Amino acid sequence: MAELIYAAIASLDGYVADVDGKFEWSAPDEQVHAAVNEIEREVGTQLLGRRMYEVLAVWDSPEMLSDSSPAIREFAELWQATDKIVYSRALESVGPRTRIEREFEPDSVRELKQSAERDLSVGGPELAAQALAAGLVDQCHLFLSPIVIGGGTRALPDGVRLELELLDERRFDNGVVHLHYRTRT
Repeated sequence: MAELIYAAIASLDGYVADVDGKFEWSAPDEQVHAAVNEIEREVGTQLLGRRMYEVLAVWDSPEMLSDSSPAIREFAELWQATDKIVYSRALESVGPRTRIEREFEPDSVRELKQSAERDLSVGGPELAAQALAAGLVDQCHLFLSPIVIGGGTRALPDGVRLELELLDERRFDNGVVHLHYRTRT
């Protein structure tokens, strides 16, 4: 059975974007990007909210494969090789290897986890909140940036209680800390 993985780059106070929707402060350097790639290598299907998909769709561009950064080139290769499901009521079209679902249905995701040969990831805090509330998330990777932004879009939802087991932690040269948790059922 595949696992569902949630990974987020957040501020120390737990936000993925500030009150204006900006997140440039969270851009990963080469070392952090390589760590994100380690997680993504295991993923065969990404579940994405519309906004997260729109941010990441730039990785479909062939130009991303010619970037001088090895970590960025690898992320582009991983993105382009991964199947994607975008949950959106508004999108009419999507890029390659991507399909649209109009509603997030926990039972469908459970079935997908049962049948998938590779792990799944969930991207975007709103969609992740639904997956966390439904008890679907098996692992959480939080990359905490050394900044406090005071408000915005939360990485983890209010109103959901989960017990977690710390599996690993890592500190990067730029001050980012990676915390890897497994959810306890």
